Amino acid sequence: MSVTSVHKDPETRTMTLTAEFDAGVDRVWQLWSDPRQLERWWGPPTHPATVVDHDLRPGGRVSYFVTGPDGDRSPGWWQVLAVDPPRGLEFELGDPGIPALLVRVTVAERAGGGTRMVIETTFPSDDAMDQLLVMGFAEGLSAAVAQIDGLL
Repeated sequence: MSVTSVHKDPETRTMTLTAEFDAGVDRVWQLWSDPRQLERWWGPPTHPATVVDHDLRPGGRVSYFVTGPDGDRSPGWWQVLAVDPPRGLEFELGDPGIPALLVRVTVAERAGGGTRMVIETTFPSDDAMDQLLVMGFAEGLSAAVAQIDGLL
């Protein structure tokens, strides 16, 4: 099933991606909590991720890099703000090329079975939202999440 919707709300400077999976909540949570599984989907297919550090607790940090088709590596990080396994996660997302973003992840049982995962990104300003959406942020996140079905 994977990505079912991407909603952009300029008034609240948010982008909300919703995805549904046929796997249970605990299994979907493992995709965030296990660094080896995270790196198999976190970057879009053309920019696979390599997780360097993975401290998934409040105050912890997740650092990674993505490798582009030409071999160039781009670093990124999460500053973990809150964790509620297996139901949710909140972190600040950053890399040298973008302003820091607030990301809230919710993982919940779906009526009729399976799991619904919602990733809400809050941009720090209107300009940052415009810049990142033009750079393909929505398409990149959608392509990354679309890889999850193959892991489940």
